[in-house]
Amino acid sequence: MRSSELILTILGVLSPYVMTQPLSSQSPAPSKRIVIATSTVLDGKGGVLHDTRIVIEGSKIVAIDRISDHDPKAGPVDYDLRGLTVLPGWIDAHVHITWSFGPDGKNAGQGTSNPEAAYAAASNAWLTLMAGFTTIQSVGSPADISLRDAIAKGSLPGPRILTSAEPLTGRGEQTGTPDEIRAFVRKQKEAGADLIKIYASGGMSRGGMTMSQEQLSAACDEARKQGMRSLVHAFRDAVRAAAIAGCSEVEHGLGASDDDLRLMAEHGTNLDPQAGLLLETYLDYKDKFLAPPYYTEEGFAAMKGLIAAHQEFIQRAMHIPGLKIVYGTDSVAGAHGRNAEDFINRVEKGGVDPMAAMVSANSLGAEALGMSGQIGSIAPGFQADIIALDGDPLKDITAVRRVVFVIKGGVVYKNAAFGAITAVNQPEFKR
Repeated sequence: MRSSELILTILGVLSPYVMTQPLSSQSPAPSKRIVIATSTVLDGKGGVLHDTRIVIEGSKIVAIDRISDHDPKAGPVDYDLRGLTVLPGWIDAHVHITWSFGPDGKNAGQGTSNPEAAYAAASNAWLTLMAGFTTIQSVGSPADISLRDAIAKGSLPGPRILTSAEPLTGRGEQTGTPDEIRAFVRKQKEAGADLIKIYASGGMSRGGMTMSQEQLSAACDEARKQGMRSLVHAFRDAVRAAAIAGCSEVEHGLGASDDDLRLMAEHGTNLDPQAGLLLETYLDYKDKFLAPPYYTEEGFAAMKGLIAAHQEFIQRAMHIPGLKIVYGTDSVAGAHGRNAEDFINRVEKGGVDPMAAMVSANSLGAEALGMSGQIGSIAPGFQADIIALDGDPLKDITAVRRVVFVIKGGVVYKNAAFGAITAVNQPEFKR
């Protein structure tokens, strides 16, 4: 049985945990009217609404009304979320949703197509949705496409997925001529990719560019011509090269100078740095990831220092006028469902303002994905992707761990505040 077929069988396992409404993702929800009462709403753009009701019809928000005891339109209320903090479903701009640990307990990566990997991928999607992430961008594996399509058809519960399919791996001349690179980009488009992922440099601590400026410019230009965005794995000199090439987004960015970051701002290139979750996950599960030549004892020894370096980099990037910093975790095996931990790292260790952290995963993230008119905000006409937190993240950022309500595309998947469903128990993490 192919992995795409296996994924479709998993619905029977997860269905007891999902509410009785038909499942939906990109596909429209049934034309049902839902009214949500709220006391505090973060609108996704930096604004705060008080004492409002959100009216949903089908998959979209159709009205935001002030609650009044004397207004007959204020009821009936289907979900009373007063006392909670309501905001748009979060967007994670960088995950690896099919990464999992295999039957031997070791990192299986993202290319495995056995039954265990298919079930693990569906579980990763479910945990991510339950954590409040209603849209993700999974970059680096053709296996993402089957999972994306199953969720879009309503066959599986999970976040809306955008994927790059096979990445363009920079290996100098081996990567190909500019014309060959353009052909590779077109091939990914034909395979169903939503965007193109490009590896343009070595790792976090060392290694130069692995593609020439001409090669990188060809890749990002062809992606643009094909109506796709381009995400570039870039450190040090590759950051500047990606901005010059007109690429959409730089992943990681460590080692970039202030001048490089200012150039990104001038070109409108998004920056997606990580604040600690990725490296903390590697350290927590060192025994599962350790496998030379990619995961070495030397590399693990350097990781603790690199966490601080990433947080210092975010502090510096925040002071670059006009630089758009989005929220992406680079979640791998062991991190799915914990995506919100990077909010805490950004705020507590990176000095990011809590509201800016929320916006980075809402309207700013939607803009980076080319979906600014569809998701990332609570406003009429937008998709009904709404979550609620037990607590106020503007006062206590750890409230992001307490997601008690999730609705995506007008379908309620989690309502723990009222005991309607119970999320699948997550494994005991070391942190």
